Amino acid sequence: MNISRILCPIDFSEVSVHALEQAVILAERSNARITTLHVVLSILPGFDNAPMDAATVDTIDPSEITRRQERLALLGEKINWGHVPIDHIVVSGQPTAVILEQIAVGPFDLVVMGTHGTSGFRHLMLGSVTEKVLRQAPCPVLTVPPRAPSASAAPWTHVLCAVDFGACSQSAVNAAAVLARDSRAKLTLLHVLEWPWHEPPLPAMDGIPPAQVEALLEYRRYLEHGAVDRLRALADVIPDQREVNTLVRFGKPYVETLAAAEEENADVLVLGVQGRNALDIGFFGSTTNHVVRAARCPVLTVRMDPRKAG
Repeated sequence: MNISRILCPIDFSEVSVHALEQAVILAERSNARITTLHVVLSILPGFDNAPMDAATVDTIDPSEITRRQERLALLGEKINWGHVPIDHIVVSGQPTAVILEQIAVGPFDLVVMGTHGTSGFRHLMLGSVTEKVLRQAPCPVLTVPPRAPSASAAPWTHVLCAVDFGACSQSAVNAAAVLARDSRAKLTLLHVLEWPWHEPPLPAMDGIPPAQVEALLEYRRYLEHGAVDRLRALADVIPDQREVNTLVRFGKPYVETLAAAEEENADVLVLGVQGRNALDIGFFGSTTNHVVRAARCPVLTVRMDPRKAG
């Protein structure tokens, strides 16, 4: 993943400003350019939850566009510690459509968004702007929760990449490696094996014949060793490979992924996403959905490289 152009939608909420702070840090490390995007929401019939300052397309005063452009510029100057080049766009329309259009015409390598703002996303509710962008954006998306630690000029120290060995795993690992390289951060590859219980500790197995207990433990060791070997195989093809750590956990994937991010003090969590179309129900009922909703650190979702798609 090469990051040279970053799109950061801004609605002037606290979480979107926090997302811009994270975007500036990334851009400074990657020598990238940022484009901030503010959408003056067009009110259409049936949109009862429009923000208080939204304006109808037909009645938008040009001076209002100018005012918001100036507000974006001031915000960029306030946050831009590293003097990263920043462009500002203010347009009217429906936020999701405008953001996706800008991604397409940019083109952009990365989108950085807060996980809730004017349009919601507190519970990844269907219809929220960020949720729709996650579904449809062709490029990686970094979602920044309001609970994420305050941004600073200090580099990230730990990138955690969770892989399920699916088709997009190598793309996710490569993206995580770029983040780790640019931040001089530790990189850990995580795989969670579905297991009836969280381990350790091993639950009591009273009443189970000793031979069966040993067989279960041997099977667990077999799965763990196999997962480590597969993680190492992914790590071995990383360009400009640095030291890569591996971690295997047992339990429910989203629970263990979130727990690992907390216990490992991950600054960013990277996940591979198979698809983001409107019918991709699997994504929204998946580990990714739960992790994006609950993670306390930023989450980068990466699609499979289309050149490697079958």
